[in-house]
Amino acid sequence: MPANLTPQYSKAEEEFRRAQTAEEQAICLEKMLQVIPKHKGTEKLQADLKTKLKEVRAEAQVEKSAKKVTKSYRIPRQGAGTVVLIGAPNCGKSRIVKELTNAAPEVAPYPFTTREPFPAMMPREDVFVQLIDTPPVTDSHFEPYIVSYVRTTDLVLLVFDGASDAAPEESATVISQLSSRKTLLAEATGFDDEDFSKLKVKTLLVVTHSDDPDVDLRLEFLRELSPHALPSVKVELDRRESCEELRAQIFNALGVIRVYTKAPGKPASYDSPFTIPAGGTVEDLAEKVHRDLADKLKYAKVWGTGVHDGQSVGREHVLHDRDLVELHT
Repeated sequence: MPANLTPQYSKAEEEFRRAQTAEEQAICLEKMLQVIPKHKGTEKLQADLKTKLKEVRAEAQVEKSAKKVTKSYRIPRQGAGTVVLIGAPNCGKSRIVKELTNAAPEVAPYPFTTREPFPAMMPREDVFVQLIDTPPVTDSHFEPYIVSYVRTTDLVLLVFDGASDAAPEESATVISQLSSRKTLLAEATGFDDEDFSKLKVKTLLVVTHSDDPDVDLRLEFLRELSPHALPSVKVELDRRESCEELRAQIFNALGVIRVYTKAPGKPASYDSPFTIPAGGTVEDLAEKVHRDLADKLKYAKVWGTGVHDGQSVGREHVLHDRDLVELHT
């Protein structure tokens, strides 16, 4: 029997995936159990959720009682989306951050230049995207917090050095290290249908040094070592147009739209748009602006795609990129 999960459940599931502490996860799981449809098709999922809730409640108690003896690497989410870069030593992660942002991460020809997570903001037209560089992954070195970063991000960039003969085996090791921790690099994000503890995370394979004549052979070797269907983008970081194409590909892969807002009787502001998932509604926008606003929302006026200028619409109206919206309570 199909589960027929509701949009409300899907939202709660997404909040759970992004939760960064056991206490936050417990709150999300409680909400998921409240809104999940109660029928035979969801009995297994309900049981899995109850088991997971018991586990994270125990983890939350441990977190509260544990002494803070290690440095915290928690990074607040910012911008239109969060993108985590992972890869082997010297694959080009830090160089990508340097070329796409105004930050200045250390870039050097020796391995393990990045020793701590490094956040930076990538501009894309009138929005910013958060990039987080991470320490390299090898068969003998894996920072534990990388799992949390990958599982809670909007998009992963698996960086592959197209000029290195070692890149296929090294990248296969990165994929394997995450897979062994029930985190699967995939075409789209979502929990595994058969095992709720396994999470697929949307990933873009970024191939640096793409002008190398043997780059396609190395990519084929990676597919043999670790079969996958990850979408890929090739980049030459010495060429500005190639960097700009990568910037566009990253933003497009986030699957978000920009929506501008105006207060009733006030002029429109086109400086700082809100971003919501493609296919998002007026209600989704209101929740992004403020939770109380979403509760009190009566209708909205929209200027943009598929409507007459200033047309009144309900909370379920689907918005489009660059729509202008006036929310009314």
